[in-house]
Amino acid sequence: FGALDPGHAAHVGIVDLDRAPRNAEGLVDYACEALILKPRDLARGNGWLLYDVLNRGEQRVLSRVNGAPAGFPVGPAADPGDALLLEQGYTIVWSGWQGDIPGGGNGLVAHFPIAGTNDDPVVDLSREEWTDTGTGAAFAVPLTWPAASADPAQAVLSVRAREGDLREIPDDLVWRFRDATTLDIERPAGFDSGAIYEFIYPATRPMVMGMAFPAVRDVVSFLRFETSDSAGNANPLLHDGKTAFRHAMLFGVSQSGRFVRDFLWQGFNTDLSGRTLFEAAMPVVAGSRKTFVNFSFAQPGRFSRQHEDHLFPGDQFPFSYAETFDPIGDTVGGVLDACHAAGAVPKIIHFDTESEIWAARASLLVTDGNGTALSMPDNVRLFLASGVQHSLSGPLPDGMARLAYNPIDYAPMLRPLIVALRRWVEDGATPPESRFPTALDTVGGATLTTLGSFRADHPAIPGLELPTPLNELAVTDYDTQPPTSGDAYTVLVSRVDSDGNALGGLRHPLIAAPLGTYTGWNLRGPGHGEGDLLSVLGGFVPFARTEAERKAAGDPRPSIAARYDDRDAYFAAVEAAARDLIAGRLMLDGDLASLRDIAAQHWREVVGD
Repeated sequence: FGALDPGHAAHVGIVDLDRAPRNAEGLVDYACEALILKPRDLARGNGWLLYDVLNRGEQRVLSRVNGAPAGFPVGPAADPGDALLLEQGYTIVWSGWQGDIPGGGNGLVAHFPIAGTNDDPVVDLSREEWTDTGTGAAFAVPLTWPAASADPAQAVLSVRAREGDLREIPDDLVWRFRDATTLDIERPAGFDSGAIYEFIYPATRPMVMGMAFPAVRDVVSFLRFETSDSAGNANPLLHDGKTAFRHAMLFGVSQSGRFVRDFLWQGFNTDLSGRTLFEAAMPVVAGSRKTFVNFSFAQPGRFSRQHEDHLFPGDQFPFSYAETFDPIGDTVGGVLDACHAAGAVPKIIHFDTESEIWAARASLLVTDGNGTALSMPDNVRLFLASGVQHSLSGPLPDGMARLAYNPIDYAPMLRPLIVALRRWVEDGATPPESRFPTALDTVGGATLTTLGSFRADHPAIPGLELPTPLNELAVTDYDTQPPTSGDAYTVLVSRVDSDGNALGGLRHPLIAAPLGTYTGWNLRGPGHGEGDLLSVLGGFVPFARTEAERKAAGDPRPSIAARYDDRDAYFAAVEAAARDLIAGRLMLDGDLASLRDIAAQHWREVVGD
């Protein structure tokens, strides 16, 4: 339980906090559910508090780093994965920060107040989007915030086949309020499952979602620095009556990786006493985005992609950790500006996959808005897993994806970096140099290029349709509904080699010794917004197994038989690539055994013997 002073200088930027109800002391109350996983004996811990930002209420650090199942490791039968983080002695902390997800299950929730009162409610236009709604004659969709009026004349529902199309309101597009938070829609003729439905309506009762940032700040500040709370309750992480932590790390994946970047940008890396909270930060698969959190009628689960949710907030300048001139907005800024101003600049290892190049404008981390290369500050390392997708996901509806599933998991390349980040802070041990595509004209040429050049230079692989769209970015005015786009930034993609595999980043051993072309993009199939990018998913196009098959298909890529004499030769090539990474501190030696199993499975799936 906590409370914020709306008049404090650290809180004046929290949207709608001034309209939240106050307690008898004039403060705004909140609560968040929390969970701590700590060594039984804190004296045997490593002195680090690892704060794992929840992703829609669920943990990510144990699943992405340790390989644990989804959910929380509580109880004697819990599975923490391979226990890398636990063996290293971290105390891991989670606390709810998102207030618009349902409770129950393993999810941890935040409880923030609603802005306004019954006598003076907050009412404003809010915007929703839905896509991939199936093929039924009708479907129901939820509203994030309740409608302020059931009068359909005050709301507008439109439909379009693709993001860039004009919004249409066909006569047979019929909708009605089932209740204040649910819409029933009758599907119009001529639009497939991938059509985009946009609803703009007067909403009410917004939660003060921006309180998420100080709520995380205050949880970590208490656990790091205080011996007891205002009611005299002891800090549960004391050792011999003292706080147990020398350092803290802020970690987040995807939605929570974007939260990490936003937390730093919005100036919450110091507590109300001016103490630095996090000496280390690790945003994972966040690209150049921030979050749709500190807004009125916020929707933290939204994030821009090429086809869906393209115009939702959370992706505007600044993009890079470097101080950057914005050629469109005619201003200068960087994600770490507030950290510099407070003297609380963390060491950062930022990790992306190839999907963030296509879906999250990751090139803007290393280039300005004109595509000119930037130099990173000394406290930042950037890594990108080339040819790897945003995350491993479950099965898709038949025909939704043009390309086969990309089977590569980035975890083996993430694990050594979290080890390096700790040593960087503790001992000053210099981490590996950044491995990220760049616009710099280095030996071998720049590894970032325009979409047009990507298409022109890509090998002509039979049956492989290359992307024509990209999740581009323009300066956007969110004060209009729908938002209004202005001038566009230059967004670049990775160059590829003669196999169609991306250059410039970290190569997983299974891509360094490939059985095909591995992409961080995939295309939507017929009936699903055909030809647009499919969210943040990647794809896989196997090589021909033999030279005869290759020649018959007209495939320019050498066959598997031309590359490897047999299965053992393939395994040897994978292991050699892995040992190169191990030598560069970019893979853990202990992960070699599991990599052999993964390589064997991949061979069976592609070659079949």
